[in-house]
Amino acid sequence: MLKTFSCFVLIQTKHQFMAKQIVSKNNKIELGMLTNSSFNLLLTTKYKNSKKIIIVDENTEQECWPFVLTSFEALKEAEVILLPAGEENKVMEVCFQVWEAFTNYNIQRNDLVINLGGGVITDMGGFIASVYKRGLDFINIPTSLLSMVDASVGGKTGINLGAHKNQLGLFSSPELTVCDPSFLSTLDPKEILSGKAEMIKHGLIASKSLFNELLNDKNEIPSSKLIEEAIQIKSDIVDRDFKENGERKKLNFGHTIGHAIEGYLLEKQVEVTHGECVAWGMLVECYLSYELAGLSLEELEIIENFIRKTYSEISIVEADFGQLIYLMGHDKKNQGEKINFTLLNAIGKSTVDYQLDEAVILEALIKTFTT
Repeated sequence: MLKTFSCFVLIQTKHQFMAKQIVSKNNKIELGMLTNSSFNLLLTTKYKNSKKIIIVDENTEQECWPFVLTSFEALKEAEVILLPAGEENKVMEVCFQVWEAFTNYNIQRNDLVINLGGGVITDMGGFIASVYKRGLDFINIPTSLLSMVDASVGGKTGINLGAHKNQLGLFSSPELTVCDPSFLSTLDPKEILSGKAEMIKHGLIASKSLFNELLNDKNEIPSSKLIEEAIQIKSDIVDRDFKENGERKKLNFGHTIGHAIEGYLLEKQVEVTHGECVAWGMLVECYLSYELAGLSLEELEIIENFIRKTYSEISIVEADFGQLIYLMGHDKKNQGEKINFTLLNAIGKSTVDYQLDEAVILEALIKTFTT
């Protein structure tokens, strides 16, 4: 049964910009007001006679769905599936429940799934849609900064397997992704910082100018210009290497260690955001970059000061290092027996496929978390 609401948290004004299309070969991405995007055109033409399924979590059901519902007449009969919020719920058990709901709603292959939420919803919703009946069309409406600049861009979908991040998934592109920055006003500052970590990553691997802009940006919410730059960087890389056979691995910078930290802390039921884990993962991997890939001491110190100033310390101590290395050993990016990394040669320049021994990684963990 569709829920109704008496108040809305998002206010669109005439001063907000029209949706702008991001240049991309593999994904149709628009940045701007949802109401001024291609979303309604798709609903009323290609999917006019299709059932619409909206996947939300406990946060976006309250903060975002009321605005979307009242803005689009074509969604008045949509079925809403409410998922529990949080990375710990990005698991197969939840997917089975959604697929069962699809069956109960008699969803067919010409029907449409709309993922309204952050990275968990766009990752899992895309996976759910892509697997059911060998593939339903889906649209992503990312509502978090992290999802706008990273999770919903690039065609990766997936879920976790125990403490192992994104072990199950596939490449599957949405029909449309609309990034409406007005949704960012609904977020806790910690979630903004989580998304900012991915923007920092994009700058570090491919754009010194973006990194410097972020370094000097005093705004709590990054500007639409910076968001666009970050999305375009990822989109360009994905266009050149959609299936991650080479250059796309650069986007894994910070994630080999970051995913291990995140999986370990989630298993211990420690609250932490994806971006916090990636930020600290990037710092560890910057130490590795300094030792092995030519990153200068000056640039290492700039990055280190930025991350330590921006992100709170996380609950990692020396006794945890062994388990972190174990989790890294099961990372999906590995090749052979060694752990695979992307490292920085300089700010804005990176190289993939560094195969590293555990002893070198351990030394970088010690420098990051015990000094």
